[in-house]
Amino acid sequence: MHTAFADSYPVRRDRLAQQMQSTANAAVRLKKDTSNLFRDRVDGQNQELSVRDFNHLLEIDIENQTLVSEGMNPYGELVDATLQYGFMPMVVPQLNSITIGGAVAGIGIESTSFKFGLPHETVIEMEVLLADGAIVNCTPTNEHADLYFGLPNSYGTLGYVLKLKTPALPVKRFVKLDHKLYRDAEEFFGVIAALRNSDIDFLDGSVFGRNEYYLTIGQFTDTAPFTSDYTYLDIYYKSIPEKQTDYLTVKDYIWRWDTDWFWCSKNLYVQNGLMRRLVGKKRLNSRTYTKVMRWNSKWGITNFLNRMGGYHPESVIQDIDIPIENATEFLDFLLREIGVLPIWICPVGTSD
Repeated sequence: MHTAFADSYPVRRDRLAQQMQSTANAAVRLKKDTSNLFRDRVDGQNQELSVRDFNHLLEIDIENQTLVSEGMNPYGELVDATLQYGFMPMVVPQLNSITIGGAVAGIGIESTSFKFGLPHETVIEMEVLLADGAIVNCTPTNEHADLYFGLPNSYGTLGYVLKLKTPALPVKRFVKLDHKLYRDAEEFFGVIAALRNSDIDFLDGSVFGRNEYYLTIGQFTDTAPFTSDYTYLDIYYKSIPEKQTDYLTVKDYIWRWDTDWFWCSKNLYVQNGLMRRLVGKKRLNSRTYTKVMRWNSKWGITNFLNRMGGYHPESVIQDIDIPIENATEFLDFLLREIGVLPIWICPVGTSD
């Protein structure tokens, strides 16, 4: 089934290619509505290439269970579009402002990654805009296979993903969650390894302290005796030690981490009930927090206040990839030397 945007895609694509060709080897930066780069940077004199029009679902094939999306489509919009047909992307990164092309060219993980790997491992084919304005279609077996395999994790240095085709994952209305506490890290990671080939649908973990490791197993279900809501006053990560079993709608499960950006909302003092009411439900999300971070980075308000108080903290957002056989040892090091809690544990398998 083609969407209303499918017919206009070739026109928009060709226009963008002409714009790229006209830059005449100048430095280029993308102009788009969302970004998940968190490093501080000074805007230079780069020419802007607007890709704001490439944010649509183009096609969903219900029979063959595939979808075709434009690369700058944020997962928030993509999930809304695919859920209408009873599907979701195979791997949906945890923040809804992340784009599907950005997750492929950069990195993205979530609780289906134990089974399906990273987003780029689910790509069937993709159209890529190159620096000279050429557009190539990349598959694992055609003449552009090197780019197909080389583009993931290149962060836009090799080209921009304009369109891609991936499998679509059938969903049910609800997700049942079982949170299980483990006191021993080696046992905790051993269970994760053992679940690699199981028939569960979702798998992730949360570390709240030494000897406090929670494994969360999710299963699709058609019915639920109740559903929890973590999109406003209640906070998802705080529920994990409190509830052995929980139920969420599939959409609320997909975005369970987005409302509080895992637990980073505490840095903006919005884990207080009064503050949450003042901020409002619509602004409790990763997009708001990103805007606040960028505003603060630009004006340095918190840096000024910290210096006045004699503090010199540094904000760090860090993903660490560790082979599971070394995870127990590394977690011990992390807790001993760094001690920042909580920690999200997301198992990542490799696709065939």
